[in-house]
Amino acid sequence: MSLPKKSISASLVTVMLVAGCATPDNTAPSAPTRGPNLGATPSAAQLAAMDTSITPNGAGLPAGSGTVAQGAKVYAAKCETCHGPKGVGKPADALVGGIGSLASGKPVRTVGSYWPYATTFFDYVRRAMPTNAPQTLSNDEVYAVTAYVLNLNGIVPESAVRNAQTLPQVKMPNRDGFIDYSKK
Repeated sequence: MSLPKKSISASLVTVMLVAGCATPDNTAPSAPTRGPNLGATPSAAQLAAMDTSITPNGAGLPAGSGTVAQGAKVYAAKCETCHGPKGVGKPADALVGGIGSLASGKPVRTVGSYWPYATTFFDYVRRAMPTNAPQTLSNDEVYAVTAYVLNLNGIVPESAVRNAQTLPQVKMPNRDGFIDYSKK
């Protein structure tokens, strides 16, 4: 009885694979002595650089401050290219407008209409902006841009100064639009 060619080919491949795994003394091959450094313990400096969480009540906000006027300058230099003049959008999302639109058939999610806390907006800008160079804004620049965008949305006056004490006091228009499970 002869075997079909496919069976012979499959059998040969199996034998070659098994033979290729065998070592002359029938012991398992040793693990490489140097790996890709996965699981390496981070240094204290690396941990500190990543520990930037800011809570809605402002815990974790860094030192620094910024005004609306300073924010306008930073925005023009580092944000306007993506978010448009005065935060109107294009090519990236609009930052201004949409207040009162979330319950409509065409909700517009912006800083003014959607974000529940000014502190979490600050945290997002600090971590992710500008998109071409995240985490390059100083704390003063982030406070200033935050003040400017809040002013564009009519949330803080043009004279506003934002810092670790004043930012948590901002009442965002949609603060009560989310369920706070921490209070249940």
